[in-house]
Amino acid sequence: MTGTIVCFGEMLLRLAAPDRGHLFQDARLDAHFGGAEANVAVALARIDVPAAVVTTLPHGLIGNAALDSVRAAGVDVSRVVRADGRLGLYFLSPPSGSRGAQIVYDRLDSSFAATPSSAYDWPAMLDGVGWLHLSGIIPAIGPGAAQLSLDAIAAARAAGVRVSFDGNFRASMWARWCADPQGVLVDHVDGADLLFGSHRDISLLLGEDHAGDTPDARRRACEAAFARFPTLTCIASTARRVIDADTHALSARVDRRDDSFETETILVTQIVDRIGTGDAFAAGVLSCLDDGCEAAARRGLALAALKHGTAGDHSRTTLADLADFTGAPADVRR
Repeated sequence: MTGTIVCFGEMLLRLAAPDRGHLFQDARLDAHFGGAEANVAVALARIDVPAAVVTTLPHGLIGNAALDSVRAAGVDVSRVVRADGRLGLYFLSPPSGSRGAQIVYDRLDSSFAATPSSAYDWPAMLDGVGWLHLSGIIPAIGPGAAQLSLDAIAAARAAGVRVSFDGNFRASMWARWCADPQGVLVDHVDGADLLFGSHRDISLLLGEDHAGDTPDARRRACEAAFARFPTLTCIASTARRVIDADTHALSARVDRRDDSFETETILVTQIVDRIGTGDAFAAGVLSCLDDGCEAAARRGLALAALKHGTAGDHSRTTLADLADFTGAPADVRR
């Protein structure tokens, strides 16, 4: 991998119920900064891969704190735009036992959503860059944001920068402005080299049903996507089975047009926080994609599994942690 990986998207402040309780059951909320693309940048920087974030943050204390949260991990923040306005929020009721997590967004009219495409000097921001990473969360914000992300993809392709796109489908966000997001997402994937998406994402993109219950079925779904999107060179995905809030079965796979690899399934136990695990997976794949399907799938699985043990959206996994990862519960490292 050569060049900085630039991650473009909205940063958010997460306010979560403490101790796996319900929202507002307690008089306090736990605060963490996050955002899908920023999470990828942080996970990359923690494993010594050059990463930068492009976003718009509001002036003032909250925007400064959001900026500091990624800069502290080693992320390049020189491309961040500052503007008046507010930072988007989301509220999290964590899972517990058989109760699933619940997320409520409060991100209307955020600084990021209100910033026009002209505020980003893409030729300068993409100079010397190896990858542009972004996700389907941006167009889900609204039509203006959808055009913004398409402009970013077009600028990357014009500059010869590879594009990584994570489907990251958010039904509640799309429902606000677009009853049928298929066409918008197709326009984005049309410009991507790497797609993070499962058979469900491929089914949505192609408007046809693709099963994903076996490795062969997942491969057929990828082959259908490769046939539809000529720019795609790689598709990466995870398969997750939720046993309960504390235990998930997880595997990963990476498909190229002429090769594929699927990992064994591992049990992730004593889960602290699932949020951001898909972003950690994306970082793992991006960090060693040029080393082949197996290396990328295994690195992605390791980063995703280890993120389950960290509170907040951001990964704290280092290269030393990856070197010790076996997929089984670990002992004390002295």
